[in-house]
Amino acid sequence: MAQALRSTRVLTADGLNPATLMVEGGKITAIRDWSHTGGAEQCHDFDDLLLLPGLVDTHVHINDPGRDWEGFDTATRAAAAGGVTTLVDMPLNSVPETINVAALEAKRDAARGNAWVDWAAWGGVVHGNAAELPALAQAGVPGFKCFMIHSGIDGFAWVDENDLRLALDHLRGTRLPLLVHAEVAAPIEASTATLNHSRADWQKYSTWLASRPDTAETDAIRLLIQLAREYQTPIHIVHLSSASALPMLAEARSHGVPITVETCLHYLAFAAEEIPLSATEVKCAPPIRSAANRQLLWEALESGLIDLVTTDHSPCLPEMKHRELGRFDLAWGGIACLGLALPVLWTAMRQRGLSTDDAAARTGKWMAARPARLAGILGRKGTLSVGADADIVVFDPHISWIVSEDDLHFRHKISPYLGGRRIVRKQETWLRGQRIFHSDQMSGNPRGRELVRL
Repeated sequence: MAQALRSTRVLTADGLNPATLMVEGGKITAIRDWSHTGGAEQCHDFDDLLLLPGLVDTHVHINDPGRDWEGFDTATRAAAAGGVTTLVDMPLNSVPETINVAALEAKRDAARGNAWVDWAAWGGVVHGNAAELPALAQAGVPGFKCFMIHSGIDGFAWVDENDLRLALDHLRGTRLPLLVHAEVAAPIEASTATLNHSRADWQKYSTWLASRPDTAETDAIRLLIQLAREYQTPIHIVHLSSASALPMLAEARSHGVPITVETCLHYLAFAAEEIPLSATEVKCAPPIRSAANRQLLWEALESGLIDLVTTDHSPCLPEMKHRELGRFDLAWGGIACLGLALPVLWTAMRQRGLSTDDAAARTGKWMAARPARLAGILGRKGTLSVGADADIVVFDPHISWIVSEDDLHFRHKISPYLGGRRIVRKQETWLRGQRIFHSDQMSGNPRGRELVRL
């Protein structure tokens, strides 16, 4: 059935303009003037609401199969509620971890019939599994993820320089990226020992921050730049927290080193000075740093040095946050926020003085096109263009609300975004030409598909 979706503000390659999206067979078949809907059996007129590309979140911990921290059903519901139409799942929190083809097949089984949005899965690089990488690549993963420090999951072993070199030997020439949690252990171990010796108060966020110094990130990133230059293989820094790494990244990029960078929603929304005593729901690693550091991350994002924004949705069981003790050293490190990225980021951009046109363009780059490029699916996802999947977010930047538990569609209702801040609200989500979320509820049945790299 041919459909027309139109608005006076549609984000296409030409910017935010009046347009009609012609949709058939789940694809955008044409982009016409706003007044032209001929040939459509149905016309959906959204007046002056924003029509943006469906968002692509390349850093999500779905934890399925094997753990009840989250799951494909709840994670993808939360995604759809927030305008995210494509997720890429991290390999470490499921059982088994996604470090071989058998584990990837188990994940596919878990997703079947349970995914409300489209998805893919990063493969895992761990100590000792380099021989598994070619088969995982052949099986369709869009790239690989590793940790340079203990991941918190014993079955997902951290890698050293030798492991990184073995992995890059296999990835050379494939165009598949290696995503890296860029922290090394030595500065963290030294800082933690000093804090414990001085009997520091672990209920204070400042203690957690002091235990994860900037040098843990900068030392890791320095090595990764060297390896990306040597192997000429794309390396992607996940969840950059420390602005101290920005000068060396800028220099590397100026010399054509194939290294890309993301930061996360929480590093742009929060600052260490603002985090209350015992607020363990905000614990993450690397940590949220100072307001001055946050400003530098925003500037790097706006200049293009930081490529994209993800959620790093990393949920856990409520008891793992140890809120009754309020100790940051004991709590699980991860922030639950899937479904909130668009309204939180949009609100922050408007507070920074960006116009609607500029905020829309940046949303399209940071949360749709560039993540899709990282995952090798740009053209099919991340854009409102002819031939792309008709994944669309309908968004009203003038309606705002305060987040309550009823607005959280992920499994465990713990999030630092609950209450206390007013953010703008989205309206509808469309996946491949079908509306899957509107009026604050899901529509239809799960129809998400696995994507493989183009």
